[in-house]
Amino acid sequence: MTKDLTVGAPDKVLWKFCLPLFASVLFQQLYNIADSFVAGKFVGEQALAAVGNSYEITLIYIAFAFGCNIGCSVVVSQLFGAKRINSMKTAVYTTLIACSVLCVILMLTGLIFGGSLLQMIKTPDDIMSDSKKYLYIYVLGLPFVFFYNVSTGIFSALGDSKTPFLFLAASSISNIGVDILFVTAFKMGVAGVAWATFICQGVSCVLAVTVVFKRLRSIRPDNDSDERPKLFSGRLLAKIARVAVPSILQQSFISVGNIIIQGVINSFGSGVIAGYSASVKLNNMVITSLTTLGNGVSNFTAQNLGAGKHERIRPGFRAGIKLVWGICVPIMLLYFFGGRLLVRIFLDEPTQTALDVGVEFLRILSPFYLIVAAKLVSDGVLRGAEMMNSFMAATFTDLILRVVLAKVLSAHLGTTGIWIAWPIGWCTAAAMSLLFYRKGSWFTNNKKRASDT
Repeated sequence: MTKDLTVGAPDKVLWKFCLPLFASVLFQQLYNIADSFVAGKFVGEQALAAVGNSYEITLIYIAFAFGCNIGCSVVVSQLFGAKRINSMKTAVYTTLIACSVLCVILMLTGLIFGGSLLQMIKTPDDIMSDSKKYLYIYVLGLPFVFFYNVSTGIFSALGDSKTPFLFLAASSISNIGVDILFVTAFKMGVAGVAWATFICQGVSCVLAVTVVFKRLRSIRPDNDSDERPKLFSGRLLAKIARVAVPSILQQSFISVGNIIIQGVINSFGSGVIAGYSASVKLNNMVITSLTTLGNGVSNFTAQNLGAGKHERIRPGFRAGIKLVWGICVPIMLLYFFGGRLLVRIFLDEPTQTALDVGVEFLRILSPFYLIVAAKLVSDGVLRGAEMMNSFMAATFTDLILRVVLAKVLSAHLGTTGIWIAWPIGWCTAAAMSLLFYRKGSWFTNNKKRASDT
């Protein structure tokens, strides 16, 4: 099912499109949450620390997959909105070919340098072996991660947010069961957690790619042209790269920044690592959900700009803000007041250090979710309009502030200083992103037309 996002009331269209995306990303997060839950509950605190420690490195690979997703999604959205169907199909094929090459390169680098990366972030000796196991198995599953992400980007570009939700719901629930089976029945430890994710992601990837090709075959140009779309286009690859590369750089540098921060955290011992690993999963679930909703705003923006309907961008932005704030408020309250219970979900017999660290992290960050949510919606508009320089400027400001302040403040305030760096970066970057949004042509042109009437 495809959906034209250029017609209908912007708030209803965007909400109907984005809510399945939100549900999808919650199930996506179940992969990592399930890994941490099973490791912490059925293996032990050190296993949880190992999974969380490796997770920061896996985010680099996810950054590349996310960049390919958003680059393909924005360009396909624009072409779909402009009804250039053959060019749209060529953009899809071009992305899949380019992703295949990129994935091979990343797998080789991961298998060769994974151990060095773990040493670089000062992984403690007591969790090094399990960290390596989890990371190497994850790297072997990178093709599934990449092609699944590209497939979900294509579905979103075509206005279909329900199909990815169905795939993720099934695979995520299955992942929990397989996690528990491998760890409890087969006694595979951290390796069992990793292999469970590998298998479930593989199944969902194959299904998603199959449905994508079936969907593309069903979409015909308006003129019913018999001309076959090209399998590869250097021009479209360059257009995709203009969006994908900045997105990859943004996510990669964030991941590198998180790795640096992880190195600071690791210096405080495995108890702190375990507490942070539990709470950061909860935090990432929120940020990833909000980012995905921002991607929905990108699709909305790109389709409407492709159709020449600039006047719909501002109402779409306002609808996006209402949506993310409505989601953020209950999560903020849950994390702030229920953090202790949430952290305990991941730890069977937590040390007091692990528990205190996890609770403090959530209480410091959760009140600022409204601010980061506004940033991610405005980022969505900037990406959809291909204003990538503005998008990167705001994002890198956030990253630099968080990394520098985490190192500086931790020397004086301990782990509390690391957590305080997050909201400072968020607030600064949000102000920049909103300012760039207001400078967009959809904002200034509408403002000028209003003053002329």
